[in-house]
Amino acid sequence: MFKKFIGVGTFATILTIFLSAASAQDARTVISDASKAMGADNLKTVQFTASGWEYAFGQAMNAKSPWPGFESKTYTRTINFETPAWRIERVFMPLSPARRGGGLLPAATQTIVINANTNWAQQLDHWMTPYGFLRAAATNNATVQSQKVGGKTYSVVTFMAQNKAKVNGYINDQKMIEKVETWIDNPVTGDTLLESVYTGYKDFGGLKFPSRIVRRQGDYPVLDLTVTDVKPNAPANIQAPAPAGGGGGGQPPVTTSRQLGDGVFLILGGYASIAVDFKDYIVVVEGGNSEAGANAIITEAKRVIPNKPIKYLVNTHNHFDHSSGLRRFMAEGVTIITHEGNKQYYEKLASLPHTLNPDTLAKAPKKASVEGMKDKRVLTDGNHVIELYRLVSSTHNDGLIVAYFPKEKVLLEGDGWNPPAEADAAPSPINNSIYNKNLMDNIHRLNLNVETLVPVHYPGTRPVSFAEFTRAVAKGASSN
Repeated sequence: MFKKFIGVGTFATILTIFLSAASAQDARTVISDASKAMGADNLKTVQFTASGWEYAFGQAMNAKSPWPGFESKTYTRTINFETPAWRIERVFMPLSPARRGGGLLPAATQTIVINANTNWAQQLDHWMTPYGFLRAAATNNATVQSQKVGGKTYSVVTFMAQNKAKVNGYINDQKMIEKVETWIDNPVTGDTLLESVYTGYKDFGGLKFPSRIVRRQGDYPVLDLTVTDVKPNAPANIQAPAPAGGGGGGQPPVTTSRQLGDGVFLILGGYASIAVDFKDYIVVVEGGNSEAGANAIITEAKRVIPNKPIKYLVNTHNHFDHSSGLRRFMAEGVTIITHEGNKQYYEKLASLPHTLNPDTLAKAPKKASVEGMKDKRVLTDGNHVIELYRLVSSTHNDGLIVAYFPKEKVLLEGDGWNPPAEADAAPSPINNSIYNKNLMDNIHRLNLNVETLVPVHYPGTRPVSFAEFTRAVAKGASSN
């Protein structure tokens, strides 16, 4: 007699397929029920008006403080779920002179029409809304499971995003979406949690919409809005803006270099840095705003100063556009010199997971070497001298460091002054007269004899003189 039987492994596989199918079926029901309860079944567009704050991610005053903010008197977002597209119109409150931290004021109007070339971070502004999430989950093989958080039970609907990270939506017992979370890559913080929390749902013309929206990235809020008005299915003819000039697809510009003195080389190609030929090694000041930028700096430094290792990298401050190249230097075995307030923070960053977009350090982990300094440190080999100073009373960053080269009379500075593309032209959009005055005050306090400035945000390739900076500070003082 022949007996046919199913092995344990085969049974487990079949059970997994059955449970996955059941979970998918349950997810469709949960999504449908939430859509109906929220009044979103026939929602094609929505426009909401709010007031609140937007915060500059990665631009904190120090390694332990939250992202600095910009306050909107009115914030109006129009969303077309069918295009899909969104537009934001902002009216800002006056910027306080006491504001601490970096970052640029967002544009008064911002428009995104999502297509195949739209980066995932911008798409998330759409799919992480409660109604965008329901649409995305319904078409991306979502699953669901019950989960208790803070004593409350949620139906957690999950689908896989295009960046291979999970997107989770937490639906409460009222069938309202309370939170949407996912993870995105950042060159500094790696696999970074991004979450939007929605509370205080109210009825606006049959649509349940949250009266409070808080989005967090990297532990701190990046958006905090109080909603005052909502218009379901409002007109939303959102047209794509004209393409901006420039571009480059995130690749650094061609790297060039020139001598500032014997064995001292200015490296340009995006952000500026300086490489110095010490007796047995190379010192690099400022490490680029990306891994690609750091790679270019390392390559150029070793080309102009051959057959020597890079021993030190001086980091001006912890803002992400000035620290996104650090992990590449860590992978090279370079010791990072930074303000002492960043030491533990950078050591932690070296060990954070980078699985969504593995960088060089993630592929070949290495223990970071970080040295902290206080207000002054001098690097010398008996010939070359680099004097490092912390800018006192900076409102841009607590640990903002400048590098002075006394023999060359050169000062490298990051964000103290950002000159325009043409000498003595109108101020750069990233200029700040308060930062300018602080830099000048510190130069006078330290009695530095500066002839040439190297702004990290370098204006093309032209030389930048201290005389031009002096004129810029005077113009800023007269306009205040």
